[in-house]
Amino acid sequence: MRRNPPDLQLLAVTAGLVVFGLVALASATGPTGFSKFGDSYYFFKRQLLFGVLPGAFLLFLAARTPMDRIKRVAPLMIIAAAVLLCLGFIPGLRADYGSGSWITVFGASLQPSEIAKLCLVLYFADWLSRRDEQAIRGFWSGFVPFGISVALVIALMMAQSDLGTTAVIIAFLFSMYISAGAALKHLAVLFAAGFAMFLVFIKIAPYRADRLKIFLRPDLDPQGVGYHINQAMLAIGSGGWFGLGLGKSRQKFQYLPEVAGDSIFAVVSEELGFLVSAALILAFLYLIYRGLKIAEQASDPFSRYAAVGITAWLGFQAVLNISAMVGLMPLTGVPLPFVSHGGTAMLANLTAVGVLASISSEHRHLRRK
Repeated sequence: MRRNPPDLQLLAVTAGLVVFGLVALASATGPTGFSKFGDSYYFFKRQLLFGVLPGAFLLFLAARTPMDRIKRVAPLMIIAAAVLLCLGFIPGLRADYGSGSWITVFGASLQPSEIAKLCLVLYFADWLSRRDEQAIRGFWSGFVPFGISVALVIALMMAQSDLGTTAVIIAFLFSMYISAGAALKHLAVLFAAGFAMFLVFIKIAPYRADRLKIFLRPDLDPQGVGYHINQAMLAIGSGGWFGLGLGKSRQKFQYLPEVAGDSIFAVVSEELGFLVSAALILAFLYLIYRGLKIAEQASDPFSRYAAVGITAWLGFQAVLNISAMVGLMPLTGVPLPFVSHGGTAMLANLTAVGVLASISSEHRHLRRK
């Protein structure tokens, strides 16, 4: 198949998000980096050296790899995902902080679940592409095997107490299933089962119930469970229309938790204000738009489902992070793609964009809109 230039608008918005993320990270994490590591640019350097640079290389490789080659290895991706998700259960590897999805190898922190997301997208894209719409809508040929596979993935993730990553995985798998023509009655059953599992997970882990209570009533326990969300809202509210100025956040001085991770949007809002925060949200919306255009005009079912999965993954994760910071969803600890600190996440996100770029290179008539 003839390969055209990749979607330049997709690459441009991705590059913009990455550069913006580096600037925001350098500003937001200065006090924390100096306090913990004696280097105000500690998080910036790690993001650049272990996330952005190798991630850009993987993006380039993925963009240059024909989709038929990726499709040939896609059936093996479920094995890779299972191995990655099980690493957190190995004694000596599991990190002693955060959720069980973090591991420590030779002193370096890694989150295998981020790489597993891409593996799952590719595997299920292949699984769906091997079935016609009638088979996908069938109970035994579509619903049952899909439901069992998703349940096993959820069980592995919830055993590691990582509700945020679990929610993202469920979102993009369901999006792929819906795009393949799943029956509405089967989707209703899956949503009902998912809600029931959510209630069970809250029951077995009381801290999740506390987060839900704080989501409904942020004024409850402002110095305890509600401290994080209240400090985030204080930061966002302090920014006003134009912000306090780059580098002038007050909350980043050990007041707001996780400024390098899931709270970075609050610092961005405080320093740069509503207008820049809105522009950041629009950038993510445009990334979603380009991803859906690539999916719409993909040259084969595998590419289409892969594009839907990647777009839903990045889009829903951004929505979940920002919504939690402004109080529209409970806190889940999900990082903001391309902006929050995390080398593994950056590698996975940029590689996923490379796959989107490869799909766009093999389109029939992807119009530049």
